[in-house]
Amino acid sequence: MSTEESSATKLAGQVTNKDPAVGLRAVVALRRLLEELERLHVDNARDQGWTWQNIAAALHVSRQSVHEKHATRRKAAGKED
Repeated sequence: MSTEESSATKLAGQVTNKDPAVGLRAVVALRRLLEELERLHVDNARDQGWTWQNIAAALHVSRQSVHEKHATRRKAAGKED
């Protein structure tokens, strides 16, 4: 079993744990994972020529919100004009 699979399995167990401290730590870990996945896929979409509007539609958010969240980060990384 890889480290990623081990971490995912551990996280899955924590999400259903009856101890609120454990469950809430799992929520924090899931939020971080979701943010990283969003960054990864937004970057992938932009690198493939997707517009901010296309990305926003896929994420079910406004174009403005996705642009505000990701454009500055991408500019700082030299990925946007």
